[in-house]
Amino acid sequence: MACLHDHSCEEHDCGSEWSLFKHIDMPKVSALNEAIAGSVKSVFKAWESRLDSSEGFLESNDGDPELLVFIPFTSDVKIKSISVIGGADGTSPSKMRAFINRDGIDFSDAQTMQPVQEWELAENVQGVLEYQTRYSRFQSVGNLTLHFPENFGGDTTQIYYIGLRGEATQLKRDAVAKVVYELMPNPSDHKVKNEGGGGISNV
Repeated sequence: MACLHDHSCEEHDCGSEWSLFKHIDMPKVSALNEAIAGSVKSVFKAWESRLDSSEGFLESNDGDPELLVFIPFTSDVKIKSISVIGGADGTSPSKMRAFINRDGIDFSDAQTMQPVQEWELAENVQGVLEYQTRYSRFQSVGNLTLHFPENFGGDTTQIYYIGLRGEATQLKRDAVAKVVYELMPNPSDHKVKNEGGGGISNV
């Protein structure tokens, strides 16, 4: 289901405070079949800047509209909706498929694996549409892979903005392992007084 934004976005969780942009591990974002290496990073930006294309855009190689975008996060997140702004003249993606917590997916994998969810997209050059997720399936997301297999007939696929709305757990993934480790104390780290009153002994 798409949100048409004919309401107060702040009252409907559409505003920047629900954007997951600041939780994206940007240096590790990547894409397959991008015409210009690294251009995928330009499509992730603050919600207020979603129509600003001055930093570039993501485009597939000529004659091959398929794109695969890998998005890792700095903490686990819950994703409520996804927004995609595509290009004009048939270059907008027409379908989107999502995979979560899968590293190293290539086109062969994406074409044969069952996605967590898929959407038929509309041309959204003005950024007024967002696509709701099946929220219960998008919990504890450490990374998200978006597969755009086709467009509306253009020679290339162009994407100017990908927006993710939801919330973060505020706990970094590497911190989880540390917490689990600390739940199993090392006896040598914990010292108490002898009941007899003299000195200190190891537990």
